[in-house]
Amino acid sequence: MRGEALKNSGKALDENSLQELALRYVSRYATTRHKLKSYLFRKLRERDWSEDRPADIDAMVERFVELGYIDDALFAKNRAAALINRGYGKRRVSLALYQAGIEEGDDRQALDLSDEKQWDAARTFARKKSIGPFAQEQADQDKCRKQLQAFLRAGHSFDIASRFVFAKPDEEIDKDV
Repeated sequence: MRGEALKNSGKALDENSLQELALRYVSRYATTRHKLKSYLFRKLRERDWSEDRPADIDAMVERFVELGYIDDALFAKNRAAALINRGYGKRRVSLALYQAGIEEGDDRQALDLSDEKQWDAARTFARKKSIGPFAQEQADQDKCRKQLQAFLRAGHSFDIASRFVFAKPDEEIDKDV
């Protein structure tokens, strides 16, 4: 019964319909090899396969890469830039890239960008959360501990996080200290 509920169409997939699904997916979403493969395998589970030979999803995905429809390195760089602009640090960026299925090598530019912009990301995070120099008043010890934990969860290093958390309101923090 549950298997039937997953089928969103009575029609089983063939090579052409699977390729049409893949084209529609990459035209609507910025994606990675890993995400497209996962999507296509899910569609096969939901709707079955009508041809005698098995579906060659890996070949289809690699063809999309050759055509330029998928670029994992560009995806990684754009995802990193978006996360950095939201105030997230390198560890959080690295985790997001791992979850998106970005392989080592394709993540190099993204992680370099994260290193380069770590101070700006921390500053953005502190400003958005009203921490340290962006706070109205000096936080007590318990609140500082919670703010430090939030900084660390956002992927920032302890050194940078503590410099912002323990700064006094309106204090200028020099990033080269």
